Amino acid sequence: MTRCKIDIKITKIENGPFSENAWIVADLNTHECVLIDPGDDADKIAASINRQKLNLKCVLATHGHLDHIGAVDELASTYHVPFRIHSKDESLVQGLTQYQRMFGLPESKVPTISGYISDRENFTCGQIDIEVIETPGHTLGGVCFKIGHHLFAGDTLFHGSVGRTDLPGGDQTSLISSIKSKLLVLPENTVVHCGHGPDTTIGNEQRNNPFLKQ
Repeated sequence: MTRCKIDIKITKIENGPFSENAWIVADLNTHECVLIDPGDDADKIAASINRQKLNLKCVLATHGHLDHIGAVDELASTYHVPFRIHSKDESLVQGLTQYQRMFGLPESKVPTISGYISDRENFTCGQIDIEVIETPGHTLGGVCFKIGHHLFAGDTLFHGSVGRTDLPGGDQTSLISSIKSKLLVLPENTVVHCGHGPDTTIGNEQRNNPFLKQ
């Protein structure tokens, strides 16, 4: 759990067979929260929301791969909240059950997209200001969410690595360009919360990430 200057609490929930990181970002003043990338284990995520006595306001996805949206429908339906994602990843959302079959995973209902997000869009959840940063490359509609000095990077950027680009919609040149032009320009102390694995910072990746030195 992490706290930042705008009085929020960030809870990381590792879930599912792909060890994906879902994120609950809560406003400590209003107890409203946003949920980012709930890929699996809806009961585990809901238990954390309920234990903290939070009021979920919306569900967001950095991209449409099954390990980031598999629990969206159950949670959005349970809490009666909207789900938003970039329009270019709608086809991935619609193909959720097909991809789950391919991997031999239990099927979940395809979530209803309530609205789309776009580059540099700003919106609020409680007192939490959220900025959308388009970072295509891992998928066509991949985005990151910036909240204060925290960046929720999905599968765009990892500690010492970058997202894979060998899946439909992936493009290595676009991914590296997105990271260099959109993310590495952020302050070095920006904390990067990744879709898998540990956190990092923009400064650390500027200095040490071998994929960004090419």
